[in-house]
Amino acid sequence: MIVIGAGAAGLMCALTAGARGRRVVLLGHADEAGKKILISGGGRCNFTNLHSAPENFISGNPHFCKSALARYTSHDFIALIDKHRIPWHEKTLGQLFCDGSARAVVAMLLAECTAAGVELRLGHRITDISRADRFRVTTDQGDFTAPAMVLATGGLSIPKMGATGFAHDTARRFDLKLTDMAPGLVPLTFADDDLEMMRSLSGAALACIASYGRVSFREAMLFTHRGLSGPAILQISSFWRAGGDITLNLLPDLDAGPYLIDAKDARPRAAPRTVLSDILPSRLAAALAETHLPARAMGDIPNRLLSALGGRLNRWRLTPSGSEGYAKAEVTRGGIDTSGLSSRTMEARNVPGLYAIGEAVDVTGWLGGYNFQWAWSSGVAAGEAV
Repeated sequence: MIVIGAGAAGLMCALTAGARGRRVVLLGHADEAGKKILISGGGRCNFTNLHSAPENFISGNPHFCKSALARYTSHDFIALIDKHRIPWHEKTLGQLFCDGSARAVVAMLLAECTAAGVELRLGHRITDISRADRFRVTTDQGDFTAPAMVLATGGLSIPKMGATGFAHDTARRFDLKLTDMAPGLVPLTFADDDLEMMRSLSGAALACIASYGRVSFREAMLFTHRGLSGPAILQISSFWRAGGDITLNLLPDLDAGPYLIDAKDARPRAAPRTVLSDILPSRLAAALAETHLPARAMGDIPNRLLSALGGRLNRWRLTPSGSEGYAKAEVTRGGIDTSGLSSRTMEARNVPGLYAIGEAVDVTGWLGGYNFQWAWSSGVAAGEAV
């Protein structure tokens, strides 16, 4: 079999198939395997999440990921990490990281591939793929043929790491449908007055609840020179659609309107920015006071204005102008339509021997190790079936 793509999913598929006695050639166009693994988690690799479940994934068919995730779980991957004696820790919300470098994870996967007899070929640029009785992959360093081929080249995110639309182009060649695609887990951009304010606050961060429709995430957000980022924003970006509003609750544990009115009674001589600084970052407090309240002491400000500002703090509606695109996106939302794949094996229903796994498929995980878990689970599913 030929596995195209030496990232997380491709490595996992290759070592699984090789351990079953299959002859495997793993082709990568980069000069190093697992490059996206190496930069993940700030170089420590957020390799899975303890709470990984189908509910943590976005797909046109939310049931598609269930089989693979159930058969190879986060605990299975933890067992592999422990087997190789890689120290790890839980950071927050079930997110697991290496204590040391992400290189330990890549080294582990490569060691497993070597033990399974996988033939790793890096630096191979593919120039053509065809299929008669077997798949033929033509590269700038020779041809490879096999009865089965696995697409594991990921999506469009982080092109500077070598990401391309190769898997999508190949899927089209074999008449597999694609869903709409967009950057996922990506900072959001803004324009006009919103952007002017955000630029002045660049670098300020705070906890919030970010919502889009019925979906909400409680994590940190960060003001940037182009708009908003941080975990809460990255999470909601995977659900956001152009033209839609997001809502931010900047004080998740506080009903801000009554708080400000009570503060007026308790501290009538205090400046609004001083009162707001008790519950918000100082620069944000100053900007909100200047924009939404008169330059008076708290005791001289009408309750209706304090109540209105409180409402904004708990329900700040914003319309992003866009996102920072694939260059800053951690994943690609959408991909190869799951209706054309077996949820158990990842094989194309109408092209026997063709498999698609990982980010190339229309399964997008939340931030926090979920996308790596999908890479491991879908890789194992194909590796056990091919």
